[in-house]
Amino acid sequence: MSALQRTALYDLHLELGAKMVPFAGYEMPVQYGLGVMKEHLHCRARAGLFDVSHMGQVSLRPKSGMVEHAAIALEHLVPVDLVGLKLGRQRYAMFTNETGGIRDDLMVARRCDDLFVVLNAACKTEDIAHLHATIGCDCDIVELTARALLALQGPEAAAVLETVAPGVSDMRFMDVAIIDTADGPLWVSRSGYTGEDGFEISVPVERAEALARQLLAHEAVEAIGLGARDSLRLEAGLCLYGHDIDTGTSPVEADLAWAIQKVRRTGGAREGGFPGAARILGELDTGAARQRVGLRPEGRAPMREGTALYAAETGGEPVGTVTSGGFGPSVGVPVSMGYVPVDLALEGAKLWGEVRGKRLPAEIVRLPFRPSTYKR
Repeated sequence: MSALQRTALYDLHLELGAKMVPFAGYEMPVQYGLGVMKEHLHCRARAGLFDVSHMGQVSLRPKSGMVEHAAIALEHLVPVDLVGLKLGRQRYAMFTNETGGIRDDLMVARRCDDLFVVLNAACKTEDIAHLHATIGCDCDIVELTARALLALQGPEAAAVLETVAPGVSDMRFMDVAIIDTADGPLWVSRSGYTGEDGFEISVPVERAEALARQLLAHEAVEAIGLGARDSLRLEAGLCLYGHDIDTGTSPVEADLAWAIQKVRRTGGAREGGFPGAARILGELDTGAARQRVGLRPEGRAPMREGTALYAAETGGEPVGTVTSGGFGPSVGVPVSMGYVPVDLALEGAKLWGEVRGKRLPAEIVRLPFRPSTYKR
């Protein structure tokens, strides 16, 4: 693991008894002493602290000095309305490629002087090169390597963070703000990757451990590893890049059409103009051939990534594949997501997944598996 990078919280993870694993080029905690199941349930019941410092943080600074120009430039790479994104708000977006697939998904926040972008760890190097090659003439692309990123998630997250960063309780889902604290300003967004109310907090690396210790000092807060992060996002029906979405998957297939605002669609004021527009706009108008669906396997056997899906209990060829799957600790049953032809993607319909050579039934269900608790 010597070639792997470490976040500013590495020593704290070891002190807390974390089991460290390689992930996206970093040594990251997959679980702590509680174990994945209890960490998951604790986050749902109280508050969980995640180290997500491996993710990329980038500032897009318009060379003209006008943030709208950065938004116009970035709209050439994503099918999302960024010009209409208001100051102090954040939006989910995805880089698309020329064939309409997804290069990566990302979060974009509009601030006074820049667009603040958070990228997936595994893709950030390619993403930043892509930004330089495409909009580098319009924006200074500044990777913020001197900042860590923490996530505090769960029903008590707001009350806990309020003791450190007064005013965060007034923020709404997808608000972003710079909050003054006794130890200096924090960049806070009310968002996350668990389906819970919560926050992501960008902090200078030299202050990250102190902030983490301050939050962990609250009896409501436990450190949470990658294992529970994955089961939390799966229950929330959220895509994991490289698994549920990739360069061959369009946003419409992935059931992410909600992220493409009317202004970027056919007939909109800024229709198209992003890579893969012909395919994506066409699928928005007439539908995609396949669709991401939620699956609830009967029984206790999880249907994990790669499980082949069939339309019948016997015979026939696979009609789809599971892209994420496991046991949902909060819902108490196995849950999966996968892709199937649209004519089979009917809520309540039954498919069969082949697990260890045996076809087992699974019902198509509405996503998310558990209602989200975002503060609207």
